[in-house]
Amino acid sequence: MKMTFRWYGDSDPVTLDKIRQIPGMYGIVSAIYDVPVGEAWPLEKINQLKHTIEQAGLRLEVIESVPVHEDIKLGLPTRDRYIENYNTTLQNLSKAGIKTVCYNFMPVFDWTRSQLDYVLEDGSTALIYEEEQIRKMNPLSGELKLPGWDTSYGDGQLKNLLEQYQQVSEEQLWQNLGYFIKGIMPVAEAEGMRMAIHPDDPPWSIFGLPRIITNKTNLDRFLQLYDSPANGLCICSGSLGANPDNNIPELLRYFGPKQRVNFVHARNVKLIGEKSFQESSHLSTDGSLDMAEIIRALSDFDFAGPIRPDHGRMIWGEVGRAGYGLYDRALGAVYLNGMWEATRKAENKPVSLH
Repeated sequence: MKMTFRWYGDSDPVTLDKIRQIPGMYGIVSAIYDVPVGEAWPLEKINQLKHTIEQAGLRLEVIESVPVHEDIKLGLPTRDRYIENYNTTLQNLSKAGIKTVCYNFMPVFDWTRSQLDYVLEDGSTALIYEEEQIRKMNPLSGELKLPGWDTSYGDGQLKNLLEQYQQVSEEQLWQNLGYFIKGIMPVAEAEGMRMAIHPDDPPWSIFGLPRIITNKTNLDRFLQLYDSPANGLCICSGSLGANPDNNIPELLRYFGPKQRVNFVHARNVKLIGEKSFQESSHLSTDGSLDMAEIIRALSDFDFAGPIRPDHGRMIWGEVGRAGYGLYDRALGAVYLNGMWEATRKAENKPVSLH
């Protein structure tokens, strides 16, 4: 298991020097943030990012993410050009020695929350999703102010995009995803890449938009689109775990031995109502997920890939990017590594964190 940490580049208040000091930290999860979505990433930019990270004593282990252009998700005629650019990016990443790429296929919105600074009982703040609040929001009003999504769209663009998706059913989205997968996986396979699709967050439809990467049945269907270890999953415990029907250890034990778990996001959530949850510390007793059992499931199939502590609380007065502060994620990394060491030693297995 390789412990990694999300870093948002030079503008991130959490510096590489600080990340390097977390015990057991191995690598960085990052991306190129100044190239427009759909355009190919230049090799020079990739190498510059890699060099910066290596100079700090870490390694660029995962790209998260190479965004998928909305024209691909919508199945528009322009998608072939964007798929070609995507393949060029994968080839350039491979030339730089980066072999794991995380991405998602969520229409319009990335991870979605109703509030980013919900105050928990201990005084820390965390992300929260309250279904009742989401239902009150009208994305077609042109006045949507929703935390947790890419604000690169202007109000007019957002409204137009949402109207386009009204013509896209779940089945049509599956067809568009299949077209994309069949367009990139031969390149990924040839380059020795391990692609990891991130589940929808939360794992159900919002604002009437179709969402399909949501549960075991759909994850299975996705993998059947292209039968190769190159076509794999990012198992995000917090995203999938927001639906109590998703048993995360069971998912890991099912997909892991099939060599399809290419990346893991480990975080906890506390379910507070139907389709409502708040994020918590990684500690099992603070949320609704058994993190120790999740680690045991990873050990069962000797997971050797990258894992990262996902969203954390803002604690000890830290100010920064909501969900991506240093302190709570650092605690999460050490907690996960500690459970991995204890589990592996109890099973008389190698502990290696690299």
